[in-house]
Formats: sequence, C-alpha cells, structure tokens
Amino acid sequence: MYYEFLAILFVLSGFFMKFSDNAYDIGHNKLQALVLGIVCAVASAWATIYSGEAACIFIGILVGNFLAFKVDGFHHIITLIIFIVIVAICGVPSLSIVVLLICILAALIDEIGHEMVSKKISNKFVNLFFEYRFTMKVVIFLLAVVGVFNIWIFVCFLLFEIFYEFAGFCYERIY
Repeated sequence: MYYEFLAILFVLSGFFMKFSDNAYDIGHNKLQALVLGIVCAVASAWATIYSGEAACIFIGILVGNFLAFKVDGFHHIITLIIFIVIVAICGVPSLSIVVLLICILAALIDEIGHEMVSKKISNKFVNLFFEYRFTMKVVIFLLAVVGVFNIWIFVCFLLFEIFYEFAGFCYERIY
C-alpha cells in the first residue's frame, strides 16, 4: 500500500504541476493556475512527509527550479509557501543530504538544459534529452539500481513524468 499511495501522490503532483503552469503561461488564467498549483503543492508535500525518497525528489525539484529562476509566477510563490508550511508543520523523514544534493543538481541541470540547450546545440538526441528532462530520470534510476532508492520510487517518478506530459496534452486539447 505504501508505494501505491506514493504513486497516486506523484501522479497528482505531476499532472497538476504542468496544468497549473500551462494555465498561467499559456492560458493566462491566474486563478486556475493558483488552484491547481495548490493541489500540486499539497500532493507534493504529502509525498515529501510520507517518504524520505520522495522528499529528496520533490525538494530537489523545488530547489533546482528555484536556483534556475523558474519560480516566476505568483502561483509558484503561493504554492511554494503552502508546500513549505505543510512540510514545516508535519516534518520531513530522515534523508541523506548527499542524495538530496544529487537530486537538486539533477533538477537544476534539467531546467538549465531545457531552457538553453536547444538554442545552442543542434543534436536531436541532446535536445530530446533536455526537452523531456532526462537527467533527473537517469539519476533516480541509478539511485534505485545502486540501492539508495527502492525501484518503486523510480516507477513513481516515471508516473509523475508521464502525467506531467499528459497534462500538457490535455491542456492543449481542452484549450
């Protein structure tokens, strides 16, 4: 039941993260972006307080995006505050600072690569690698292979990514 619950939280987080960003960036619907961002923040925070592995991933994504200056809308700031408040009140399970730093670095590389690589490199493989932010996927897979993470956390993260992309597809179809 443990990883099934985490999988649901990862799915909700990925889906509502992308839908919220698209509502803000493309649809210019600030209220929708905020409401969906709050759902994402609650799902991400719940996963963070529930699992040290998820904490490394979600805190890594949050800090990596912050360092890459991707926290660029009021909906990001409000959802960041909600995430921090929930996690501060409920606490974070024990986690490895080294693993957390690895996840932060992977998320930062993904965000910088996503924004800059296609503008500077014409290699299709490299562009696809950063378009779909594969650094974090590879890092989480390797952490699972060496036994730092359970392989099911990698599956949960893949579900996050699949539903992140699915939300983008849904947004385009709806709007």
